[in-house]
Amino acid sequence: MVVPYCGSPPVPGELLERFNLDPVLLLALPLLALIHIWASGAAREARFAAAGWSIAFVAFISPLCALSVSLFSARIAQHMILLLGAAPLIALALPRAPTHRAAHWPLWASAVAFMVALWYWHMPDPYDATFSSTLVYWCMHITLFGSGIWLWRELLQHRTDRALEVLAVGALTSMQMGFLGAILALAARPLFSWHFFTTSPWGLSPLQDQQLGGTLMWVPGIALFLWVTIRCLERLWSALEGVKPA
Repeated sequence: MVVPYCGSPPVPGELLERFNLDPVLLLALPLLALIHIWASGAAREARFAAAGWSIAFVAFISPLCALSVSLFSARIAQHMILLLGAAPLIALALPRAPTHRAAHWPLWASAVAFMVALWYWHMPDPYDATFSSTLVYWCMHITLFGSGIWLWRELLQHRTDRALEVLAVGALTSMQMGFLGAILALAARPLFSWHFFTTSPWGLSPLQDQQLGGTLMWVPGIALFLWVTIRCLERLWSALEGVKPA
């Protein structure tokens, strides 16, 4: 029997002992963080980088990794921490996107890449495959987390004259993410065979676990992309205030 990357499904009494102590990961994450902090230069960007990579460290190293083997909702919680917590902070510490007026494609390409990764890795067969192969597990996280960082960079670091386009991309991303969460939350039957026999020690049926996971994707995703909308509108208003005649 193949043991998942995060280990066998834990039971409640042992969870606090189930930290992920993979030596490669324990070396790679701090190294990435240090390189990013050093390369960021400015103190503000360095703080964003340190905060973002610290959140990522917690998501990957904490017992949440082991709990995600038992519960679909824990895997979704891990993904939301990475995509809605760590990714925006890391994106704010990256160099700004190209400023020339023709550079429209990265914004839309990042949104498409994120949508493809999000939907693909939360379909039953690809999702279940992440428990039988460490390579597939890391392909999931690298593509999902990487596309999330790219998308947030395009959403958060843009010129004022791109605000309407950013609003459109943010709204569409929120809609597709919320739609996937709603499908999972409102499904009439459990979809992920891996969790058919792993949820009962935690007092949940597979369907209840899936519904909780879908809700965790549905509501926080909409809330954070709503913040992007408000931020864009504030920038537009400030720009309009700046061009008013004296």
